[in-house]
Amino acid sequence: MTRYSPKEFAQVVGSGLLSFPITHFKSSDLSFDEDAYRANLNWLFSHDAAAMFAAGGTGEFFSLTQAEVDRVVRAAVEETKHIPVIAPAGGGTAVSIEYCHAAEAAGADGILLLPPYLTEAAKDGVAAHVEAICKSTKLGVIVYNRANQRLDDVELARLADRCPNLVGYKDGIGDIELMTRIYARLGDRLTYIGGLPTAETFALPYLEMGVTTYSSAIFNFVPEFALDFYKAVRARDYTKVYAALNEFVLPYIAIRNRKQGYAVSIVKAGMKVVGRDAGPVRTPLTDLTEAEVAELAALVARIQ
Repeated sequence: MTRYSPKEFAQVVGSGLLSFPITHFKSSDLSFDEDAYRANLNWLFSHDAAAMFAAGGTGEFFSLTQAEVDRVVRAAVEETKHIPVIAPAGGGTAVSIEYCHAAEAAGADGILLLPPYLTEAAKDGVAAHVEAICKSTKLGVIVYNRANQRLDDVELARLADRCPNLVGYKDGIGDIELMTRIYARLGDRLTYIGGLPTAETFALPYLEMGVTTYSSAIFNFVPEFALDFYKAVRARDYTKVYAALNEFVLPYIAIRNRKQGYAVSIVKAGMKVVGRDAGPVRTPLTDLTEAEVAELAALVARIQ
């Protein structure tokens, strides 16, 4: 049985920094390393995050089988006792519903609805997809506005009226006008989450548009820095935020932008740098080069 009602879930999610842990793979055969994943969660959440996305984008959801996703979510629920666990759903409507049912059975506290794959769809089709997922589950649902899953303020407001358990909107587009329209129309009906890579870059301007939290990739390997940065954002400490951007975040992004898919790969490289190796990424992603890992190690050394 879930620990939170959808409304309670949304309130907790909006109260602090969010984590989306990587998924550990064995170097020998790229199989899921469940023991290492569990051990890492116990270390990671000795630091104060508000909630976690299990097997999300940084957790390589797109590279996992449905059975592996279930194992990851169950491990997260068992190891993470004091914060909500948000399970993923993605693919077509029927498959997404299967993910939701599995998440409920595993004891997850909410759903992050990731975009469907391959096909393009009109906004009314996307809205019907989101509504079907919401009606299939009792859990609170966060819709990830990204790629081919795009809702405007009008469709989102209609969905919010029809689906009481649609409680969150994660922005992965970066359209400031759209985000402004959404917040102006829906206000505090939803919890708003920054979902652009790297979210720290957008944290201050998005805070002014009602986006009180974001999912931090760097929390995986420099959690103290990530939490200090988030606190500075919430305090609107512009001096501290821009100092941290210049010292670490922007040079980190420069490495990340060198190759498509590095937004995930660089996080696994960061884990290796801090002595918590989580194995390689699965194809179609590629790992950082040795020289790039060395660059990242020098950046991390600046802030430790």
